Amino acid sequence: MTTPVTIKWLTAFLDLPADSFGPEVTFWRAIAGSTVSPARGVDREFASLEPFNGDPHLRVQRVKEGPGGVHLDIHVDDLRESTIHAKALGANVVSESKTVVVLRSPAGFPFCLVPWQGEHERSRPIRWPGDTISIIDQLCIDVPEADFESECTFWATLTNWAWRQGVMPEFRNLQRPKDMPLRILLQRVGSAHVGGHLDLASTHPEEEVARHEGWGARVLEQQRFWTVMADPIGRRYCITHRNPRSGNLPDN
Repeated sequence: MTTPVTIKWLTAFLDLPADSFGPEVTFWRAIAGSTVSPARGVDREFASLEPFNGDPHLRVQRVKEGPGGVHLDIHVDDLRESTIHAKALGANVVSESKTVVVLRSPAGFPFCLVPWQGEHERSRPIRWPGDTISIIDQLCIDVPEADFESECTFWATLTNWAWRQGVMPEFRNLQRPKDMPLRILLQRVGSAHVGGHLDLASTHPEEEVARHEGWGARVLEQQRFWTVMADPIGRRYCITHRNPRSGNLPDN
């Protein structure tokens, strides 16, 4: 029997194409209400979106090839034991070093195991003019229907977080500890390929949408509890009508 992963922190990584890296960082910094850390990495390809309070849970990476995407960093105490456990659950190792293990879930979603560096303080939501409060607080993994049940089981077992049925049958969310900065939501989709996107919780979605449009985003689709947006290069994300502090839908 392998040792379960003890998750100390979560980070969502936006993987951005090199030719649009600067404008994309400017856009995501603006809607997150953050500053940008100094670049780091061998090629200065990494940076954190620094909140005005608390520890960062959003980071950006410049990728040399492809359209980019989003992946999850899981911060752990024991990198070796966590890797063994993830592999035993069906994850596949893409690359491995002393400081990061790159993996894919059984359905193919990318994530990394990294050493915990002491992050512990969740950032508070941002209050915008007009009294809107919002925060980017959720990673949604978009899973093909054929893989949905097994992928839900994988993430629930890896995190050791119970899952709860979402407001609609195609959603399940993992019950994060109260000190964890990111929620993980799984969505059953019609696509044949696994993907992922970020979700933002807002008290006033209409005002939030207008603010994002001012930064170059556009509306793709409107639902009862969320609006599907595209950022300036077409990357999808959602503005959701949830409590930015608890992450829950109104009255939940």
